[in-house]
Amino acid sequence: MSVSVLSPSRLLGGVSGILPAASLLILLLLLIKAAQIYLHRQWLLKALQQFPCPPSHWLFGHIQEFQHDQELQRIQKWVETFPSACPYWLWGGKVRVQLYDPDYMKVILGRSDPKSHGSYRFLAPWIGYGLLLLNGQTWFQHRRMLTPAFHYDILKPYVGLMADSVRVMLDKWEKLLGQDSPLEVFQHVSLMTLDTIMKCAFSHQGSIQVDRNSQSYIQAISDLNSLVFCRMRNAFHQNDTIYSLTSAGRWTHRACQLAHQHTDQVIQLRKAQLQKEGELEKIKRKRHLDFLDLLLLARMDNGSILSDKDLRAEVDTFMFEGHDTTASGISWILYALATHPKHQERCREEIHGLLGDGAPSPGENHLDQMPYTTMCIKEALRLYPPVPGIGRELSTPVTFPDGRSLPKGIMVLLSIYGLHHNPKVWPNPEVFDPSRFAPGSAQHSHAFLPFSGGSRNCIGKQFAMNELKVATALTLLRFELLPDPTRIPIPMARLVLKSKNGIHLRLRRLPNPCEDKDQL
Repeated sequence: MSVSVLSPSRLLGGVSGILPAASLLILLLLLIKAAQIYLHRQWLLKALQQFPCPPSHWLFGHIQEFQHDQELQRIQKWVETFPSACPYWLWGGKVRVQLYDPDYMKVILGRSDPKSHGSYRFLAPWIGYGLLLLNGQTWFQHRRMLTPAFHYDILKPYVGLMADSVRVMLDKWEKLLGQDSPLEVFQHVSLMTLDTIMKCAFSHQGSIQVDRNSQSYIQAISDLNSLVFCRMRNAFHQNDTIYSLTSAGRWTHRACQLAHQHTDQVIQLRKAQLQKEGELEKIKRKRHLDFLDLLLLARMDNGSILSDKDLRAEVDTFMFEGHDTTASGISWILYALATHPKHQERCREEIHGLLGDGAPSPGENHLDQMPYTTMCIKEALRLYPPVPGIGRELSTPVTFPDGRSLPKGIMVLLSIYGLHHNPKVWPNPEVFDPSRFAPGSAQHSHAFLPFSGGSRNCIGKQFAMNELKVATALTLLRFELLPDPTRIPIPMARLVLKSKNGIHLRLRRLPNPCEDKDQL
């Protein structure tokens, strides 16, 4: 009897013949990949031989030195040891060159290198390709389109809206606090800055500081801050498919959905308002448009420039950047003033002198008449920059002023935190000294970069500074700030600077505070 072609013995024989060949092929592919990694690492070692760094493991790099959220503390030590720049090995053939010298910063920020795709792409599922992630001509078109939304005349009426949001927060604090009771301020400040950006940029009516949905959005943004940052530093989470199968990947997906629900609701609400009779014509007659109206009209007038996807990306980008960075800045400013009561009192006296008891409501011009308060704000931003670092991928070779050079393709991390804590740039960098920013003080043009620099500097820089001043002034008029000695905040690197254990302050209601109801 003949044996069937599909008999089990034939099948087993075929499989047993394929397995060794498949194993050999897989082994060969692994060897090729290992050889590529080895050769790439050798090329990197040669390219970076002018830049010394601490000893690193051939596979794990410096990752072990940056565990337990010690990245900022480690950077401070490297800044003191390695002049101007230092390679930071992530793993195998993955390295970033950290820069923290103003001359180096000036060179890179004066170029048009793209954002580091390997890191910034992890933000795309969250904020899409808006102004933060775009590069090249598309970025230039969006930047030019959005710049009018931050025109001086647009920003003037925002001061009153900012003050309204701050007062809601301060009123909540009065109800929450007993005498000298400690309060974790970052969450409250985040809600306040979200309230502000919603009113100013997205034409939202009323306050959202008591809205549970807004609190869910704040929590989602906080989660994404950590999830994306940690993914950038995890070798096993680089692949999108693998990451989507992990618990962190699923958590990221849920947080993105929550964030998108919030921004989609904002867009749809404003679109519905513009459909009302006469509303669109009234908006078009305005000399300067708010951020969202500018986007919506650009979509209507020329859809080829701004698709629905582009519009959502810009809204997601500015909803995040417009509130989270300023929340970080304000929270750390309040902490810095709480730990330096003499400077706090001098700021308060300056604000009292500017406004006076029973003074009429000041205009936006008063924000330029608080020199000492502004000095303290800048010094707090130096110690606690809201964005600790930004990345670039070199599109062409670069040579720095000291003669050292880097080839095309190298990723550089402009460590703003390292720059601001560099003792060669700022003597006694850990000391809070507002006189560094006194009028007429000499500084390198790129020694202080809380809003980045060059053509890709923060488009909302003036908006942010106005909000920092309004929040600081009104808080100091209402409360005396004191630190909680049992919970000293520990700065922690994330996309936006956070505290590992929160920012806890004791707030003491001033006995005869200057009435702030109609003042800022």
